[in-house]
Amino acid sequence: MTVAVPSAVHANGHGPGLKKDPQPAAQVASASASPEDEKVVINTIRCLAADLCQEYKGGHPGTVMGAATIAIALWKYHMRYNPSNPDWFARDRFVLSAGHACLLQYIMLHLTGYEAWPLSEVRKYHAPKYGMAAGHPEIEFPGIEVTTGPLGQGIANAVGLAVAGKNLGATYNREGYPVVDGKVWCFTGDGCLQEGVGQEAVSMAGHWGLDNLVLIYDNNSVTVDGVIANCFTDDTSAKLAATGWRVIDVYDGSNDLAAVVSALGEAKEVVGKPVLINIRTVIGIGSKHAGKGQAHGQALGEDDVANVKKSLGFNPSEKFVVPNQVYEYFSDRKARGVQLEKEWNSLMAEYSARYPEESAELRARMEGKLPGWESLVPPKKDLPTAAQPTRKSSGIMVQALAPKYKSFMIGSADLLESTFVSWDGMVEFQNPESGLGDYAGRQIRYGIREHAMVAMGNGLAAYHKGMILPVMSTFFMFWLYAAPAARMSALQKLRFIGIATHDSIGIGEDGPTHQPVALASFYRALPGLNFVRPADAEEVIGAWMLALQDEDHPSLFALSRQPVPLLPGSDRAGVARGGYVVHGDPSIIPDITLLATGAEVSRAIEVAKLLSTPSSSSSTYTVRVVSLPYLALFDRQSAEYRRGVIPSSQSLVVAIEAWASFGWSRYAHAGAHMHTFGLSAPQQVLYEHFGFGVQNLAEKIGGWAESRKAENGGWNIPGVGEYEELLLSTIQEH
Repeated sequence: MTVAVPSAVHANGHGPGLKKDPQPAAQVASASASPEDEKVVINTIRCLAADLCQEYKGGHPGTVMGAATIAIALWKYHMRYNPSNPDWFARDRFVLSAGHACLLQYIMLHLTGYEAWPLSEVRKYHAPKYGMAAGHPEIEFPGIEVTTGPLGQGIANAVGLAVAGKNLGATYNREGYPVVDGKVWCFTGDGCLQEGVGQEAVSMAGHWGLDNLVLIYDNNSVTVDGVIANCFTDDTSAKLAATGWRVIDVYDGSNDLAAVVSALGEAKEVVGKPVLINIRTVIGIGSKHAGKGQAHGQALGEDDVANVKKSLGFNPSEKFVVPNQVYEYFSDRKARGVQLEKEWNSLMAEYSARYPEESAELRARMEGKLPGWESLVPPKKDLPTAAQPTRKSSGIMVQALAPKYKSFMIGSADLLESTFVSWDGMVEFQNPESGLGDYAGRQIRYGIREHAMVAMGNGLAAYHKGMILPVMSTFFMFWLYAAPAARMSALQKLRFIGIATHDSIGIGEDGPTHQPVALASFYRALPGLNFVRPADAEEVIGAWMLALQDEDHPSLFALSRQPVPLLPGSDRAGVARGGYVVHGDPSIIPDITLLATGAEVSRAIEVAKLLSTPSSSSSTYTVRVVSLPYLALFDRQSAEYRRGVIPSSQSLVVAIEAWASFGWSRYAHAGAHMHTFGLSAPQQVLYEHFGFGVQNLAEKIGGWAESRKAENGGWNIPGVGEYEELLLSTIQEH
């Protein structure tokens, strides 16, 4: 049978002032669809949700049931996509910020004809023999733009996707040639709008006037704990309007498909503002738990599933039923997607003929590469010889790369100059009406929104693999605020470069609130993230090279505020191995091996010089210093290499790092670390105060070495589990 659309559907226009979709999606259906037919489609989705959650006694049926009309309005009438090519570049992007409702997305991917999503795959939802139908949408599967789960992340991801679209459109579109013109549709619930990261993100979107972003609010007023009025009485519509959003209301979203379709059509025509569509729905509609918390995150139970089916006109004894008329209802989507991609390919061909340089550059960026960047990297002989902070050394690479490659979108959470991420001739990404920049700008001022900065960066990176490389910066301590989003970056294998400055007690007068002593433990343990703490300008270059060569993982550099010297033995190639001998003869097994990272490496070298200098008051030792900028990468080297660098069975090994000692026992026998928070004082005063003065370190380490001397002239090497914390100062209490 043939079907038509609800009468209120609007034309499928994309992008004001540019070409419209020549055949609006709302006009492709050829005959009439009765209200009864539409009800069958809606109710099929609801019954599928009930069955799929009940099959393995888990999942989230309620939102799927209540928001079925929203899904139909998007996938049938308004979203631009091609089921035959899920990665088609010019598609609209859909983000399910309320990731627990992933079953709704899986069902729609099946119904609209994505080959990877047969019903048998959707039925693996929560199955012991798991498949693509995960508990939350996962980026690696066809039709999924980003992995969501922790609430609010998806809103920020969607803002990043919208910024990417705006930037690419402003850079490459020409009059009559909207080659980058997709919408970003983000489905959110109550939880995402309560999370701080969600609020940070909507503020940025409003500030930038991202009119290619539509936030669809499934306003069912229920969370896991029950009715939302227990904890949340904000007027979300008023709040978003106050932050620069256009608001459209739908009051019977679970039943009035035409109203939902109309609202989405209206949203697409809005110019100059992002759009919130506030759609009131009933969670678990048709269930005995409708409108209650029980419908949110648990299966309905056999009896209630049967009750739902019976009330919706389905046979209670049959499971996973999809009537043919439902498939027929969506049958035009594959052909329509192929047609849209064909039209876009024709547009690109015309664009290429008329604008060959822009076309070549855009296509090159689609390849995700940065050709020739290696030639812009300065050799060590050209690096500054005077001592300087590693945060400033990082700026050398920003200045070298950012002007040459439009792929870099670089910014800071209110610390632009302090983190050295500016460059000559930069233009800010801003709403052109602000007079502060334009959408083609690539310097992003995120404001004081560290969490949303990195979550938004994930959206930038996810828009098209390798097309945009976000560089984001703030003090290392505030990467604690950003940590949940950085974790999602690593989980999704999304590349960014993170600049984390003021990385230790060396921040000085800002005090213990700004001095990280334990944060590195998290980032070192985080799978799939390159955490590098370089010792000098040469190691900073090595860190950047490592990050640029790794297309599948984010990188975070912990950089000093205080100046450090360019070390004679530092080596960017050593960074690529995670650790190496930076001082001392590598062919001689030393009495003492000192391990250090970052700003403490130069300090360790000075300690080594004192310990190896003859003195009437102390013994003399042969000492090696090992720089370990990237511990996890060092762990991946061969055992032969690691034993050659750290001869722990023959040499006393001591770690020096002005952070917490956690993790160092796997490399060293003893360590000099922080055991308290810092203080507010000049950085050199703090290093002395907490016992990290070179003379004190030499005395403590030398004294400990004396205590480990064996009668035969060798060493009593500590065994496993015998790591000793060297008390550097009575100030530091264990």
